[in-house]
Amino acid sequence: MNHISSYIIRNYLSWLPDKTYLRLLFLIETGKILHLANPRTFQEKIQWLKLFNKHNEYTQMVDKVSAKKYVSNIIGEEYIIPTIGVWENFNDIQFKKLPNQFVLKTAHGGGSCSVIVCRDKKAFDYNHAKCILEKSLKSDIYRSYREWPYKNVPRRILVEELLITENNKDLTDYKFFCFSGEPLFCQVIRDRHSHETIDFYDMEWNHQEFVGLNPSVKNGMTPVPKPQNLEKMIHICRQLSKNTTFIRVDLYNLKGKIYFGELTFFPASGLGTFSPSTWNLKLGNMINLSDLKTKKR
Repeated sequence: MNHISSYIIRNYLSWLPDKTYLRLLFLIETGKILHLANPRTFQEKIQWLKLFNKHNEYTQMVDKVSAKKYVSNIIGEEYIIPTIGVWENFNDIQFKKLPNQFVLKTAHGGGSCSVIVCRDKKAFDYNHAKCILEKSLKSDIYRSYREWPYKNVPRRILVEELLITENNKDLTDYKFFCFSGEPLFCQVIRDRHSHETIDFYDMEWNHQEFVGLNPSVKNGMTPVPKPQNLEKMIHICRQLSKNTTFIRVDLYNLKGKIYFGELTFFPASGLGTFSPSTWNLKLGNMINLSDLKTKKR
């Protein structure tokens, strides 16, 4: 029932004012009242940031095409995954000129559902890829979830080089949760397209008790090895999260070489949950809104 109600809100009630819309969506998705006057939990504070923390550069930071230039200007070109090409329409992509392996993604898309990995052009399902990407091109994260930085991101398809791992497995995602410019936790996602697992670590690489933002995904059976260049990854996160209240910095670490993934201001749009649920409040306490609230007045 919640799924149906959420669909109705996102597709037929998007004309509502932002505050009203988010209160209604929050209630349907979480079953809770959204407290904007005094937000306390991680979920509530992410909604508050959607409404009251707006900076023009955020649009460039979330655009998967323009973010590469933004990030390279801060940490250097060597951390950027090479771009093969950018197209506005799927039918314009010159597949014959692409290498045998590559990655397609929409510049404004959120999550792995807007990413297609080609490991062998001979076995590539073009019709499936077209269906997924054209659907993603029509999606509107701003309209559906009020994630305003995406409002003016041009609709484009980005084709990147595929980073090759041992045994051709999925890349391990290192997603650093940064609070006031300081990374405090790393969400590690392994085997995303097969037997996905999620583990959280602190910056000393101690395994944490909680899982999120999708508690249905469990911890891995084996610990995630501590990256040998973890301190370098942390340094990069500090550079990219500077002057932000909260941001998630996504990195890859392939054979000791670090690559930038993306920047995310609203993980799971602030609607995902944690298990144990007490971590919703614990992480919320780490988001400091005091300076922003002062400016808001």
